[in-house]
Amino acid sequence: MTSGRQAAGERPHVTNQTRDSADALATLPPELGPTGRPHREFPAPKPLRSHGPARIIALCNQKGGVGKTTTTINLGATLAEYGRRVLAVDFDPQGALSAGLGVQTHDVPTIYDLLLSRAIDPKDAIQHSSVEGLDVIPANIDLSAAEINLVNEVAREQILAGVLRKVSADYDVILIDCQPSLGLLTVNALTAAHGVVIPLECEYFALRGVALLIETIDKVRDRLNPAITLDGILATMYDSRTLHSREVLERVVDAFGDDVLETVITRTVKFPDATVAATPITEFAPEHQASKSYRQLARELVFRGAVA
Repeated sequence: MTSGRQAAGERPHVTNQTRDSADALATLPPELGPTGRPHREFPAPKPLRSHGPARIIALCNQKGGVGKTTTTINLGATLAEYGRRVLAVDFDPQGALSAGLGVQTHDVPTIYDLLLSRAIDPKDAIQHSSVEGLDVIPANIDLSAAEINLVNEVAREQILAGVLRKVSADYDVILIDCQPSLGLLTVNALTAAHGVVIPLECEYFALRGVALLIETIDKVRDRLNPAITLDGILATMYDSRTLHSREVLERVVDAFGDDVLETVITRTVKFPDATVAATPITEFAPEHQASKSYRQLARELVFRGAVA
C-alpha cells in the first residue's frame, strides 16, 4: 500500500518535465525596471565611522515643477535615515524647501544674508528640521534680489562655494535646491557643487531643456569648476499607465544611457499631502511606494559613489 505523502528521508521523484520546467525558469530573462534595465535592489549603505567633509550635490533643472524640491527634501531625509549628516540649502527665492520642512524663513538669517555678508557665520543660519540629521539653510523672497546685488562682486560665481566651505566639515552631504533658471544663482550652485542630479519630469517639454542644462554644466566645468560631475538624471512624476511617460523615459535612456539613474519616482498624490504637513514623505507615509523609491535612490547614489 502506497501513501500520497513522501516518506521521510525519501528523495523526491524528478521527472523530465520537472527538469524542463526548472531549466525554463533558470533561462527566463530578468525582470526589467522602468528604464529598461534589469531591476535590482541596491544594498543598504554601511554606517559611517566619521563624518565630513561633505560632498556637495546641486539638484538642478531650469524647468519648474519637475520635482527638484521634493527630491531634495526626501533624498535628504532618507540619507539621514541611513546615518548621514545632511545639510539642505534652499537656493530658490520661492522658499519651497524651507516651507516643505517647516523651518522659519523670516526674522532669521537666510542664504541671502550669507551671500551678501561675510560677517555672518553660516552656522548661525542653519536650522534643525524635524528629521534627525537633516539641517536646513532657509531662503525667502529676498533671494530674488541676489543676482542684482552680486553682479558687481569680484568672483561672484564662487560666493556660495565660500559660504559652504565654512560648514562642509560638519556634514557628509550638502544638497542645494536650485531655482528653475540658469542665472547667476544656479551658476553659483554649480560652481560650489561636486556633482549634479537632474530631476526630469517624464514629459516632453521637460525633456527638451536637458541638452541646454548639460551644455551649461559643461561650460561651468570648463571655466569655473573642473571637478563637477553629472551624478545622474532622475526620472520623476513617472506614470507607467501612459504611453507618453514610457516613451519619454525610453528617449532619455537612449540619449544618456547609464547617466540615467535606475531609480524612478512615480507620480502620487502623497507628495502634495506631505508638503502640506511640512514633513518628508518618508515620515508622512513611510510604507508608501514613494518612500521606498526615495530610499532606493539614496542607496543607489551611495552605490554609485555620489554620497559617502
